[in-house]
Amino acid sequence: MNRGLMQLIVKISDTRNFTKAGKELYMTQPAVSRAVGKLEAELGVKLIARDRCYGVHFTDIGERILGVFKEILTCFERIDQEIAREKGLDTGIVRIGVFPLASSYFIPKIISRITEKYPKIEFTLHEGTIAEIKEMLESREVDVGLIVPSGHHDELITFPLYREEIYTIFKENHPLAAKSVIQAGDLMDQPLIISKADCKPPVMDWFEQAGKKPQIKYVLNNYMTTLNMVQEGLGIGIMSELSTMNLPSNVIVRKLEPKWHREIHLAVSSLKDSSIAVQLFIRMALQLFESRSGSEVNLQ
Repeated sequence: MNRGLMQLIVKISDTRNFTKAGKELYMTQPAVSRAVGKLEAELGVKLIARDRCYGVHFTDIGERILGVFKEILTCFERIDQEIAREKGLDTGIVRIGVFPLASSYFIPKIISRITEKYPKIEFTLHEGTIAEIKEMLESREVDVGLIVPSGHHDELITFPLYREEIYTIFKENHPLAAKSVIQAGDLMDQPLIISKADCKPPVMDWFEQAGKKPQIKYVLNNYMTTLNMVQEGLGIGIMSELSTMNLPSNVIVRKLEPKWHREIHLAVSSLKDSSIAVQLFIRMALQLFESRSGSEVNLQ
């Protein structure tokens, strides 16, 4: 068993295809099959099964060993980076889990700042919902992720990155357009459109504090869909500040009263196990958005 073989098993997990995994590692499909068979014979257990119904899938023991392989490969990467640092090189790969809004606003700024000083550091982006990013962090598929904390993943280590207001949006000809701020009572008879992943928890907290139960018509994953539906007059959107930066011309925004916020955090599964490059990413991101984090953070 060697590093390359463990990388192959992880790549098969990522692609769920022997041929695709082989191409990414410059191996033929027969060579991949032989390597997997040799490893299974060495371990004495079946790791991967293939059938017409489910395609390529891992057995129970295969899934457990896959997790161990990912941890070992992370350790190998840390060794590589320690050696690189000793030689005066700044290198490494940072795998980042992001939701769409984060990938468009935060990530370009952070990566640009880092590559100015450390051009040898590489980045890969893995997009998903907030829930999917948390799962990717826990399974070590990504090194660091941007999430909206919910309290249900206390095992993750998080750092406040950005604090933003929650707003309402609606068509410019809506009766509520005459108001300068919107209270919970104003929305009681209105069909509401909210984001399932990132805004629903703080929005529900806002209504609960006001003692109101909202009429939620649509719960969506994509903030662009919310904008389009509001533009068509299908309801009132409740969105984060960043989501309202590029509103259609016939859509207006109003603040909530009382003001309400949500936080975006950086998260890792383990800081002490994070590579030098990942720690650099976190440190640079916190410095870049320090004025909007809402708190002071010390990254040891």
